[in-house]
Amino acid sequence: MERPASVVKELVENAIDAESSRITVEIEKGGRRRIRVSDNGFGMDRDDAVLATERYATSKIYNEDDLFSIRTLGFRGEALPSIASVSRMEIITKPRALDAGTRIVIHGGNVETVSAIGAPQGTSVTVDDLFYNTPARKKHLKTQQTETGHITDTFSRMAMACPAIHFTLSHNNKTIADWESTQDQAFRITEVLKGDLEKDLCELDSTIGDTHIWGLIASPHITRSNSRSQYVYVNGRPVRDSLLYHAVIQGYEPYITKGKSPVVVIFITLPWNQVDVNVHPTKRSVRFDSPKLIHDGIAQAIRDRIKALSRPFSGTLPPVGSDSFGSRQYALPSAQLSIRERPYHFFSQMPEPGEKTQGSLWQERGFGDLTIIGQLNNTYILCESSEGLILIDQHAAHERVVFESLRAGYRKSHVVSQGLLVPEKVELGYREAGILESIRRELRDTGLEVEPFGGTTYLVRSVPQILSQKALGPLIQEIVEKIAEMDLSSGLEPAIEESLALMACHGAIRAGKRMTFEEMEALLEQLDTLEDPTHCPHGRPTIIRKTFYDIEKAFKRVT
Repeated sequence: MERPASVVKELVENAIDAESSRITVEIEKGGRRRIRVSDNGFGMDRDDAVLATERYATSKIYNEDDLFSIRTLGFRGEALPSIASVSRMEIITKPRALDAGTRIVIHGGNVETVSAIGAPQGTSVTVDDLFYNTPARKKHLKTQQTETGHITDTFSRMAMACPAIHFTLSHNNKTIADWESTQDQAFRITEVLKGDLEKDLCELDSTIGDTHIWGLIASPHITRSNSRSQYVYVNGRPVRDSLLYHAVIQGYEPYITKGKSPVVVIFITLPWNQVDVNVHPTKRSVRFDSPKLIHDGIAQAIRDRIKALSRPFSGTLPPVGSDSFGSRQYALPSAQLSIRERPYHFFSQMPEPGEKTQGSLWQERGFGDLTIIGQLNNTYILCESSEGLILIDQHAAHERVVFESLRAGYRKSHVVSQGLLVPEKVELGYREAGILESIRRELRDTGLEVEPFGGTTYLVRSVPQILSQKALGPLIQEIVEKIAEMDLSSGLEPAIEESLALMACHGAIRAGKRMTFEEMEALLEQLDTLEDPTHCPHGRPTIIRKTFYDIEKAFKRVT
């Protein structure tokens, strides 16, 4: 046991395996003083209860075949004895068929008493004074708030996977969570996540052979600073697997900023014998028979879903669970709608209850139909739509225009390049020079021709036309530094994409540049020709929207 959250995880897993319909977790002092997990599952008789406290004993594996097709959350036979060895534990359990239950008291791994007791059906395990006999481990526990946070996170992950179970969590006699049973898993997910995420979630549903991928994924503009916002499950088991996390991030590229993590809840269901859940002591990681199939399937499913929903002027985006575009309806406030009824939009907020909407959210057919108001701080283009104010980041928007132009030219082997009258010399370090050499031929196909000039010095001979007036040394340096951080084991295509994105960034209109009215008009018209006009190549949004209702509410003209 690493910390109180580990105890909660093991005990709740046992309660779920016992087919409970209600699980209650009570903690005191962040789990240091007390952890009690109670359920109404099938319980244990006296002999099984005593045996469960012995090492290597489990009731969840009956034969050799079960080892290769594990269907339960707990199966190692180590949880109860491991917890009992570092705490004062009490187990009270009773199956439905018996009139009396069994009470077992264990201190520091030693069984103190075994007795009969009146009890309801199910099992209650109380863990007091965790690590009381291992002061070194107790010393390394964090603050009460931190440990409670770990417990809440663990508890939430399991609750999202089991909507049919009523989960309750309390700390120091104060209820933290009380999630009643439901048949709608999407409702349980949004109930647990909170944070007003309902309007930014859409449903993911994909099948690849025997593997089914389902879940809810958030808009790319909803990100977190770490991967804790990624909830991934394999056959109902919450896991923190690097392969699966990488698949999620790859699916969101290039819609999110590097270093940010999207909010996703994804359930992967596949035959039990095609996944090994016994490869990690805490069962956090799994091993698939076909890892590449799973990885690529998740990434592609996310990518396809986001791409289908990122068209800002095609009427409205579909509600969760729908692939059709239709008009929005707001008969009820958003909090009263089920997740399958809620509209989904990447860069607009849900109307407040009572907001007036008529017809489509976007009356305009494209960016070119917007009315240009002017420029803000020589950085943002201000436009008026039929529904409010649109702000366009001129650099991010033009960066996307340049990127898609360069990428299209590269794919068609028709990049418009320009030779330099005087080649530009670029000095690199040994490592950077080796990286540049490895991708020099591919860069030439993008319009960037670089040749060796002795040692680690290179000459830039020609560049894409958009870069003809730009300093090239910083660009080359940035390209090799970015490629140095990348895993190119699967090929050079990601490096090319990154190089094109950096070229676009260096070639695009900068923030702070004064634009004429004609230039702004031209940029808006160019946005209408793009595959994805809503994000720059590195995932930053190109536009944000404020409805008239948002503005009037800010001025307190409406309530």
